[in-house]
Amino acid sequence: MAMSVLQPGFDGTEPPEWLRRALGDGLGGVVLFARNVVDQAQTAELVTALRRESPDVIVAADEEGGAVTRLEADTGSSWPGNRGLGVADDLAATARVARQIARLLAAAGVTLDYAPVADVNANPANPVIGVRSFGPDPDLVARHTVAWIDGLQGAGVAACAKHFPGHGDTVADSHLELPTVNASRETVERRDLPPFRAAIGAGVRAIMCGHLLVPALDALPATLSRAVMTELLREEMGFEGLVVTDAIEMRAVAAFHEPGEIAVRALAAGADAVCAGITAPDGSTVYGLRDAIVAAVREGRLPEERLSEAADRVRQLAAWHADRAPERAGAAAEPDDDLGLRAAGAALRVAAGACEWPVLARAPLVVEMAERPSEAIGGIAPPGLAGALAEVLPGTLGVSVDAGGALPDLSDHDRPLVVAVRDAARHGWINELLAEALRVRPDAVVVELGLPGSPVGAVHVSTHGNSRASARAVARWLTSLNPPTEES
Repeated sequence: MAMSVLQPGFDGTEPPEWLRRALGDGLGGVVLFARNVVDQAQTAELVTALRRESPDVIVAADEEGGAVTRLEADTGSSWPGNRGLGVADDLAATARVARQIARLLAAAGVTLDYAPVADVNANPANPVIGVRSFGPDPDLVARHTVAWIDGLQGAGVAACAKHFPGHGDTVADSHLELPTVNASRETVERRDLPPFRAAIGAGVRAIMCGHLLVPALDALPATLSRAVMTELLREEMGFEGLVVTDAIEMRAVAAFHEPGEIAVRALAAGADAVCAGITAPDGSTVYGLRDAIVAAVREGRLPEERLSEAADRVRQLAAWHADRAPERAGAAAEPDDDLGLRAAGAALRVAAGACEWPVLARAPLVVEMAERPSEAIGGIAPPGLAGALAEVLPGTLGVSVDAGGALPDLSDHDRPLVVAVRDAARHGWINELLAEALRVRPDAVVVELGLPGSPVGAVHVSTHGNSRASARAVARWLTSLNPPTEES
């Protein structure tokens, strides 16, 4: 049973020998990351190889759309992220996007999507959630969380609402340190929990706990808290599905305990599956976790009934997925190749002065500025705005500027200037360079790919997300011969 509650990652594009052995020893799950993916065909072959060793293995992935994608990491996501969907506020479109993401996952054989993000992004300074949230309003987030779950699970892929009990009101990244939600119990109940209650009501198959400290709920991080995981989520909120931890190597918990101890405490608190994203090349991490769990059961620190209950929930999720083959087949027959571009276009918000149309008639210089993203994202998804504009305006030049860098020469007024930023309001260096660019080129077009601040530039476009779909939607808007009917 101890192996069945583990969901490790691994290196490489083929199953390493240790993973094949672990699957034979009863490993219950595997997590795919961008490092495991080359293309759709290779990913499907990889999952097929995993299932040769264990037909019921749960294969999980983070496929949120927007900035967080594993299966489209090399190209950028074909769909806008949650904030864009929330801004458009079209529940049917949100469900259709989730259904298309389910098609992508199902084609690769993925069982469980670690999505949607159900966090209410109450703090604009949040460094890790931001545009991954549907928005700052609990009711809007709840409605779109349900639509997303319905779309994904209706196409036969299990959804996992995260990060319980709510990661939106934090100013720390749990990949690096333990975030604290300094809110009253009443505020947590009113603001953070409604989307999770709605997800449970919608039949979500899994919920991921966040590595968060919520003093109003307990003095322990949520991952290790029986008060949060069992008393609140199970007993009070009535959730009966799979509870999975966020990756246990994240510093929010790894700074306090060894991996085996985290796994034992999380299971004792009420988790059913333990995610370990980074593992040793020889598989010793996974076997070390197994041994720690077995030792804890023998010592009486982890009741055997609790471990058995967790293993049963893992099997129930695998059985649910096996029973949904007809739904996955039905979804596969309903392609909609333009959906991502339409959905991203619906999220664009523009502040434009007196300008001619199209805004860009010649190949521009595109200066892209962004802080290094959270480890949850893993990198700035290509092709970026410069690549998207080059598709419609060949000869577009792209320059990336990092923190501490300098702007390129902007003196060529014959070439339009586009400045693309992400979360400029949160980063002083971006604001300084952006102001410098606008002093030289007040005619510049500014594109905000993160949470928007005050509009600046001759034309200011907010995409509410960083994805290939969002970049392509902006490129087409800027080069369109038809101006918008109204300023939004």
